[in-house]
Amino acid sequence: MTMTTSTAHSAPPPPSTTAKPSYFGSPALDHAAAGVGAACVSTSILHPLDLIKTRLQVDETRSKRTAQFFGRSLRAVQTVLYQDGWSGLYRGITSNLAGNTASWGLYFFCQHLVAAAEAGALTQLCTNPLWVVKTRMCTTSRAAQGAYRGLWDGLATIARQEGIRGLYRGLVPGLIGVSHGSLQFMAYEEMKKWRAKSHSNTNQLEPLGALEYMAMAASSKIFATVGTYPYQVVRTRLQNQVTALQYHGVMDTVTKVYRNESLMGFYKGLAPNVVRVLPGTCITFVIYETLIHYFQQHATP
Repeated sequence: MTMTTSTAHSAPPPPSTTAKPSYFGSPALDHAAAGVGAACVSTSILHPLDLIKTRLQVDETRSKRTAQFFGRSLRAVQTVLYQDGWSGLYRGITSNLAGNTASWGLYFFCQHLVAAAEAGALTQLCTNPLWVVKTRMCTTSRAAQGAYRGLWDGLATIARQEGIRGLYRGLVPGLIGVSHGSLQFMAYEEMKKWRAKSHSNTNQLEPLGALEYMAMAASSKIFATVGTYPYQVVRTRLQNQVTALQYHGVMDTVTKVYRNESLMGFYKGLAPNVVRVLPGTCITFVIYETLIHYFQQHATP
């Protein structure tokens, strides 16, 4: 998420001196609940693409041709189906659901209270162990030696074998990736403001429709993804169980990926990621906005 130090454009307005009506007793909780619901639906539908993206991110073979990324995506799907069947495409979904619902819920809750950068950093600190388990489950077959049986088994095993440090592998690039959420939300909110301003001369501003939310969500996501994707590859390499001893920190990972795989190595998994994040973002924001409108309409003062 996915916020930089440029919080001036993305910080929420100061709280009003009068209490706002709320469905759950607090506007912040309303936003959190909407974020959790949206993330749950989106993650459940699109987890297989996330799994394929993660597998490609840990692939260390060298490639300079973009076309090969699509071929590798298909081969990754075939490998998963061969090893674990169709259910293998949903390996790690529990940790992915836990991570995404916690991330979106915490992010919307915190963004309502503090600036986006602080919200993103706090979210990353709270959810990093979940992403470590998700990465390791998505990059291993169920039958692999040492494979985690589920979220809690993964958390317990990492804590026992690697300690707190193991649970927080990839935290630094994750914190760097806070900029992704800031860029996305800044662009999304600015487009909503532009839409409102362009209709300011009309007597009544009609609420945004689902297609408008989808277009704004997709555009803002592309804007953020193009500039920040490499941090995801670095984070995944650091969190991957197989390469845990191969990479020693962010700069060491960046150096080795560039030296061994060229600049294109930082964009492995981009194709399935784009296919995943665009519908995922559209689903998330449409459901989020729909739930928020519902909560506002049924709120109690």
